[in-house]
Amino acid sequence: MNRITFLVDGFNVYHSLKEAQRDLNGASTRWLDLHSLFSMYVSSSFGRNYKIEDIFYFSAYATRREQRRVGVIKRHKDYIECLKSTGVKDVMGRFKPKKIHCHSCHTESIHHEEKETDVAISIKLFELLHLDLCDTAVLVTGDTDLAPAVRTAQEIFTDKEIAFIFPYKRKNGELEGLVDTSIYIKKERYVKHQFAESMTMKSGTVINKPDKW
Repeated sequence: MNRITFLVDGFNVYHSLKEAQRDLNGASTRWLDLHSLFSMYVSSSFGRNYKIEDIFYFSAYATRREQRRVGVIKRHKDYIECLKSTGVKDVMGRFKPKKIHCHSCHTESIHHEEKETDVAISIKLFELLHLDLCDTAVLVTGDTDLAPAVRTAQEIFTDKEIAFIFPYKRKNGELEGLVDTSIYIKKERYVKHQFAESMTMKSGTVINKPDKW
């Protein structure tokens, strides 16, 4: 039995979904059911004798945007609750303010950067392999910052497999060259794996798909 665990770079996927929605002329993509999407891919790419052991979703709440886009945090939290209802486990990081100096106008401005996600994914990867919690770890991202962690993990855990699923428009040749198995998500796949318009949680709470994002 091939125990497969997915490590999802939430913001890498989110920006992919935005681009897919634009390229599909506004078709719904962001209410994405990760478990449904991954279930479709594993049967065709990893053989029949498999089990989805875990799905970890790494992200952070963009609190800085709440003033300009009221409700953005609630929409994100509602989406995560829908993910959790299918067994997905959330791992939340944070945004950190950073001063940026403009050399042209000699002014400083505050920007916010997502912190901890790459490190958190790398640590989780090593934890899973070291504790023998999966046989195959699938990284869902196109971020090359994870390449060193993948190379080192492959050297240490030679009996394990690491694979990539590249979100739409996030395919990366460097990462693809590191592994035997890589999958590229076409934009149309997002549309076919959306949550229902209304999702009922185990608590009885009903979460409705947002009218706007």
